[in-house]
Amino acid sequence: MMAGRPSEHTDLQARSLLAVDLGIRTGLALFGKDGRLSWYRSQNFGNRNRLKRGVQNILDACPELIAVVCEGGGSLMTIWEREAAKRRILFQSVAAQTWREDLLLPRDRRDAAAAKRKALLLARQVIEWSGAPRPTALRHDAAEAILVGFWSVVDLGWLEAPPGWPDRLTQGS
Repeated sequence: MMAGRPSEHTDLQARSLLAVDLGIRTGLALFGKDGRLSWYRSQNFGNRNRLKRGVQNILDACPELIAVVCEGGGSLMTIWEREAAKRRILFQSVAAQTWREDLLLPRDRRDAAAAKRKALLLARQVIEWSGAPRPTALRHDAAEAILVGFWSVVDLGWLEAPPGWPDRLTQGS
């Protein structure tokens, strides 16, 4: 659940949102004040202790960050949640089913493998629409972070979904 709402923050549009697909191999996607993807990557921390240090470094590198949205839960989520709280950054945990219901057609949600395949395709569309650099290779964790972030900026009201989205996103296979 989001701690606080955008209306409580007067300078929200001058900030950014970090979307995270939780794991030791973590997907990351940063969205700017215009709701567009700024950068994305997959990072393998190797173990929990390096992840904990890595979270601090990632948040340090994003000084305009106002929100962190993580897909998933458990002890790895707690690392992100605590670090965000220390910095007074809004934090939200979202289940994969939540954003997938809004961005994927039922046939694309029937199993995790189908959802991940579709996420790769849709993430490439968000990358292109945002004008972010095209990937040479796109891992599913980065793709899912991109879609969690896209879903979040629309949900928070930072971005009115572009015309035809998510309908346009979900039509092509």
